[in-house]
Amino acid sequence: MRTAYLLTGGNLGDRQHNLQHAMELIVGQCGDILLASAVYETAAWGLTDQPAFYNQALSLATTLEPEQLMRTLLDIEETMGRKRVVKLGPRIIDLDILLIDGLVIESDLLTLPHPALPFRRFALLPLAEIAPALVHPVSHKTIRQMLLECSDPLDVQKKTAVPD
Repeated sequence: MRTAYLLTGGNLGDRQHNLQHAMELIVGQCGDILLASAVYETAAWGLTDQPAFYNQALSLATTLEPEQLMRTLLDIEETMGRKRVVKLGPRIIDLDILLIDGLVIESDLLTLPHPALPFRRFALLPLAEIAPALVHPVSHKTIRQMLLECSDPLDVQKKTAVPD
């Protein structure tokens, strides 16, 4: 059994509903959600002329191998209607693997830990809520430390309480 840390997000349609639907599909196809952060809202990162995103971090217990998990998450995105038209563009759902245990992987399909994690407050803040003491396998810093050192200026606002 592995513990994977995911970031779910989206900025099209009913954002809250889409995160909830994604969570249900993840449970049905990938494993058990151990922890879920609150939902956070952030202005779009990179391509900024688009609606704000909702994001949520999840801790997942899974028996899937890392690349199998990534393929399953991509299938869930497709099932939910994600169209990859513009890089960093608007999307109904985005499912990223941030970390899996202490694995370091680089393949055509998957890079672990997620290479942008240290630079994105919208990923670090919800992850720090559910796993502040988790150690990044490359920087050897805790998620809490990485959040404190993050220079990303985007404002990240908590929208909902942590789910039951």
